Amino acid sequence: MFRVSPRSWLILAVPVVGLLVLTYSATTPESRASADRWAPAEPLRDGPLPSGGTARLSKCGVDEWPRPEPRGKGEGKGSKGPQLVLTSWGYHDPGPKMPGEARFTVHAAIRTGDRPLVLDAPVGEGRVTLDLYGPHGEGVRASARGLTATVVDSGFPGKPVDIPASGRFRVDPGEELLLEVELPAGAVCPGHSLLDINQCSPERTNDAADCPVLTLTLTDPAIRAYRAGTTGDSAAGSFSDRLVAVFLEPDVSRV
Repeated sequence: MFRVSPRSWLILAVPVVGLLVLTYSATTPESRASADRWAPAEPLRDGPLPSGGTARLSKCGVDEWPRPEPRGKGEGKGSKGPQLVLTSWGYHDPGPKMPGEARFTVHAAIRTGDRPLVLDAPVGEGRVTLDLYGPHGEGVRASARGLTATVVDSGFPGKPVDIPASGRFRVDPGEELLLEVELPAGAVCPGHSLLDINQCSPERTNDAADCPVLTLTLTDPAIRAYRAGTTGDSAAGSFSDRLVAVFLEPDVSRV
């Protein structure tokens, strides 16, 4: 049976209507005002991550809208066709008596429309982005580009699924492809860590506006082809090849 050690904490952000992410801090309570408004002495630079991809540290503290501008038709919020849905995320430290290292992982699912979606493996290889934004205008707490998703089974925790002999994963209507994306520690902005990156401000709050916003995107040419095929539009290049998921997205009417 999976058991979390006293040094561990897993934050789950599960289905997605009105749910507030609760965060535990093992440290003594203290004001994070200075950390929330942290500013570097000189501009930070982007850099390669040991596991592949790029840490976009130049984005640290930048207060930008969490949903990126659409790359083409079919990507907008509420669009029909393939969808990327966040199911959970959080920090886990197995502790000194268990194998493995501390990790911050995001779990998501790809769902399709009324036709199968076929994706080359590895899914989104080098084309996954992950961003986490602090509340109250704090801006970016972590930003990574060029990541790759791992397809996992439905267990807890999910185990990686072998790549099919065809070299492709098929998502049928009514089914979903479960993914795991790890946030590298090197993509976390100074002033934060994997442990506290998902912390609300104040910590004990009942207001979703006090908690971070997470954005995950995945790009694949098959997504553009699917969207073009759904509409029968021959101009496939006008469709977006990207899936976007945002959790706790701010209500534009309240901004």
